[in-house]
Amino acid sequence: MIKLTQEEQKYLLNSIRIIPDFPKKGIIFRDITTLLNDKKALNFLLKHLKERYQSYNLDFIVGTESRGFIFASMICAKLNLPFVPIRKPGKLPFETFNCEYELEYGSDKIELHKDAFKNTQNAKVLLVDDLIATGGTAIASHKLIEKAGGKCIEACFLINLKDLKGASKLEKLTSVYSVLEI
Repeated sequence: MIKLTQEEQKYLLNSIRIIPDFPKKGIIFRDITTLLNDKKALNFLLKHLKERYQSYNLDFIVGTESRGFIFASMICAKLNLPFVPIRKPGKLPFETFNCEYELEYGSDKIELHKDAFKNTQNAKVLLVDDLIATGGTAIASHKLIEKAGGKCIEACFLINLKDLKGASKLEKLTSVYSVLEI
């Protein structure tokens, strides 16, 4: 498995803006727009992810709304693979599977087209999102991939917020790779 060195991780981490007390007091927000706006850092990240996943023999890459779309679609372009979106309710125009999940302040729901994997039996799928925190969205995304007949080979995140333990929960279902762990 291809992983970044500590120096390479530090380089990418330094390209991400830190905003304290956003969206509320006590939260440290990781603003990835600065990484996206740094062509050298972005190209370095995409080269790394292409090298990591080019031998996985994937059929599809799934991105979770909304920042997961950005990274998933760019990886798709690098690997010449189709992109599949997981969206919030009511955003997909055809028949969908949905999955509700718990948040610390309530619940939410996401959806995936029923035909997302074009009837490919046991489609090999990479799940991509920008960040994993408590794991609720990622676990729900994994469940949707399975409902649609896919097999989640790995879940990939730019950032894992280790203290919130979402990655360790998701690892019970699939392999997890985080470029950066904070």
